Amino acid sequence: MIKFLTPFEKISKSNKTIILVSWIVLIIAIWFIGTSGTKHLFPSPAQVFSGFTALYNEGLVEHIFNSLKLCFLSIFLAVVISMLLAYTWPIPVLKPISEFITKFRFLPFTGLSFYVALLVHDARNMQVWILVIFLTTFLTTSLIAVIKDIPEEEFDHAKTLKCSRWEVLWQVIILGRIDYVIDVIRQNLAIAWMMLVTVESIVVASGGLGFLIKNSDKFMNHGRIIALQIIILIIGLGLDSGINFLRKAIFRYSKI
Repeated sequence: MIKFLTPFEKISKSNKTIILVSWIVLIIAIWFIGTSGTKHLFPSPAQVFSGFTALYNEGLVEHIFNSLKLCFLSIFLAVVISMLLAYTWPIPVLKPISEFITKFRFLPFTGLSFYVALLVHDARNMQVWILVIFLTTFLTTSLIAVIKDIPEEEFDHAKTLKCSRWEVLWQVIILGRIDYVIDVIRQNLAIAWMMLVTVESIVVASGGLGFLIKNSDKFMNHGRIIALQIIILIIGLGLDSGINFLRKAIFRYSKI
């Protein structure tokens, strides 16, 4: 028991599982006990279960697919644009453009949606481009950071092989860091999934999980809100685990 409280102590997988299960059981027990009275701030398990049932009857599955489509389309477009900006960053004449794009990550989200609404009138396209612009700034920043972290020895090695500068760009930066790019996408996908609900709650015409949360919040249905939060968390963890599994399966050396 003492080793569980010792910093940097290495424990077996079975012990990790025991610790995780113990915390889950403790949280569930606190949830049941804390909501057993007549007055409580947090919804009870029965209310949350009732929220799941009501959401399913209102087309929860369709709303989940709408959110997933929006998420995947937005992240795809953002990745294409960000990779183009990041891979042209080493070119001196194009470097200021990439650097300038990264500074947009400090812009407020609400102001961004206002200007997108002036240019795009379709609800779904508005949601897509708000997310694309938002994600592009963070993805470009992360990808440029990956390029900056490449050891100088790798560039020197490519030069000793008499590679041209364009070949160095292709071999060292683009091909040599694909597994890093996938990991960056995995990290930013969490941001996309988190911001997705906010975007869908701003523009509710296309449905989605954000639309359900906004409606639940309007009627103060806390059981439904917690049920939706659990669904969003589970889907987000599933997406993260799926991309991480693919990265390790395709690029096995990345596990070293």
